Amino acid sequence: MKTFKLKDIKSLTYQRPEIEKGYANQTLCVDISDADISIKPVSAEMKQTFVGGKGFDLWLLWHAVSGKTQWTDPENAICMASGPMGGTPSYPGSGKSIVTSLSPLTGSVIDSNVGGYFGPYLKFSGFDALEIKGRTSREVVIYIDGIGKTVTIFEAEGLPEDAYETSSVLTRHFGNEKPRGISVVSTGPGAKHTLMGCLNVTWYDSKRKRARYKQAGRGGLGTVFAHKGIKAVVVRWDTVTMGANNPADMETMKTVAKSYSREIVELDPKQNEMAKIGTTHLVPIMNDFDLLPTHNFKFGQHKMAGLIGKDVYKDIFDPGFDGCWIGCTVACSHGVKDFVPLTGPYKGIKVFVDGPEYETIAGCGSNLGIFDPFTIIEINFYCDAYGLDTISVGTTMAFAMECFEMGLINESHTGGLNLHFGNRDAALELVHQMARGEGFGTVLGQGVLRMKKLFASEFGADAQILQDIGMESKGLEFSEYMTKESLAQQGGYGMALKGPQHDEAWLIFLDMVHNYMPTFEQKAEALHWFPMFRTWFGLCGLCKLPWNDIVPEDNKDTDEPAKVIKHMTWYAQYFGAVTGRKVVPEDLITISEAVYNFQRIFNLKMGFGTRAQDILPYRAVGPVTEEEYESRQERYDGQLLEKHGVQIEGKSTAEKVTALRKLREERYEQLKDAVYERRGWTQNGIPTIETVKRLGIDFPDVLEILKENGVTM
Repeated sequence: MKTFKLKDIKSLTYQRPEIEKGYANQTLCVDISDADISIKPVSAEMKQTFVGGKGFDLWLLWHAVSGKTQWTDPENAICMASGPMGGTPSYPGSGKSIVTSLSPLTGSVIDSNVGGYFGPYLKFSGFDALEIKGRTSREVVIYIDGIGKTVTIFEAEGLPEDAYETSSVLTRHFGNEKPRGISVVSTGPGAKHTLMGCLNVTWYDSKRKRARYKQAGRGGLGTVFAHKGIKAVVVRWDTVTMGANNPADMETMKTVAKSYSREIVELDPKQNEMAKIGTTHLVPIMNDFDLLPTHNFKFGQHKMAGLIGKDVYKDIFDPGFDGCWIGCTVACSHGVKDFVPLTGPYKGIKVFVDGPEYETIAGCGSNLGIFDPFTIIEINFYCDAYGLDTISVGTTMAFAMECFEMGLINESHTGGLNLHFGNRDAALELVHQMARGEGFGTVLGQGVLRMKKLFASEFGADAQILQDIGMESKGLEFSEYMTKESLAQQGGYGMALKGPQHDEAWLIFLDMVHNYMPTFEQKAEALHWFPMFRTWFGLCGLCKLPWNDIVPEDNKDTDEPAKVIKHMTWYAQYFGAVTGRKVVPEDLITISEAVYNFQRIFNLKMGFGTRAQDILPYRAVGPVTEEEYESRQERYDGQLLEKHGVQIEGKSTAEKVTALRKLREERYEQLKDAVYERRGWTQNGIPTIETVKRLGIDFPDVLEILKENGVTM
């Protein structure tokens, strides 16, 4: 490659604190507009209320922006953090980072969790969180050297365009002879030209001698990163040990880590084989239960799904240990070695592809009518290289394909592309167009919400149909689960704080596969505790997969199998062992409530966060078209007749679609009522004064925002 240059703009030498009970007790703030580097203290109150990770991110962002701030404004910050337990080797899933900012897609707060080494290395280098503000016309690299105890802002010239090469080059440059000590955050050209840019976060694979990648994908975080002029953020650290977090109780931490790791090693081969096939095990399960999104979420299964399932990827994945954090026994971050793309700038060149995981397989495979694993791998590779979120790319493209098949758009709109489902050549071309900022790819890059408005206003498409089949809520594209028959997952998507993503409320498996919550009341209760507990992982720097993807053999016989109480008990012991805060499993949910409600109020601050935003496209609730109804006619007829007492004899399919829609939409509104009450919110979906006081987040500015929205004593 051509020579690149890094010119030192500003440096700060600092004293690296000792980690104390999982905390560095300070955060790093970099303002690239003024090339200013500063350090802020972390108070005991901040740790008590916001814990770390996502909580620290939200607190820093709250003080950086006003209610009028747009994602493009310099004051919009990108915040990255781990958490008090982040960076513990051997405890499964202890390497997560959380990235938070204002979203280009939603206009409100977005956060995305990601594996790799960045968050733990940042903390061990002396900072619980990183806050980047400002904007610059030149490309900059921010380098945090935890060994040399310096922070430097570089002006960068000549670095590669795509994320893969950028990360590889910077790993070699800063890693000297220890590349494992480097983690790089970067994005690619797709982030510059779309609103759905992702961030790639690296970890070094010593066996394969290469930087590997995980993605902070949702909400356009890579787009914010690129818009600010940040080429990369690099952190350097040295050895990580069990004592690196200086836990309050080392022996308890070691004991619970050993127990959990041993259980995973024993049970994963019997359950999901994640150490061999990762999340691809979900493909056949989702297909068998009619939950695999197919043709823009129209259907839930397909006869060709086996061609993109776990058995196929078991043979394709390069064997070996694939943990994105040191010592994690789940080890689910698999990849494809010596893959040769058939298109684009890497055409004919052997590359290593990180993934694909379930979301990419479903979103860029079945949902597009593509059942060729190698096309999915190629889309996966280029989305990562270009810095594009595969979930938003897949869901947006599926929407465009259905609009094309319905005649709502045509080749005069798509630049001559035939967007029928299954056209893999067109799908790949659109990915390349999105990266180049060309053709119909520029339209797709705006996301489903803006496409609906454009198709209606410019192309004359039916606005109601577009609303019904455009799979977004709050401006964020749906992740890849069919929710028509799962009221719990409808609520999980519709009432999610940041939009329809599975990170917050992945209830589809518990509801539809295990049937752990058959009653309306159980679903409403789950929509309280489940998002709270999922939030807790993001506060602490932990991955959620070990919690309920691999479960104790006797879990189904416990009183609350959905909660996996044995694992919750271990997490409570782990939290106490590191931080010194003694808790029981129920406390983990209460701890998260404060941050969860604070984020809801943050949405309110930005002009959102009420019942009016907790809506779904009808396809998430029931069948939009007659074809959909007839594909499950026996099921739907039975529900109308037996469950609702609707006489269907003599009714046309269209009439039955209308009758079912009325009933299902009413049920979803009833669910919102029940969930709001359980969460301590008003019927407009806003936390009450009593709730914020109980949770200790009754700050003056919080109370003022509630007052402005009609919530008073």
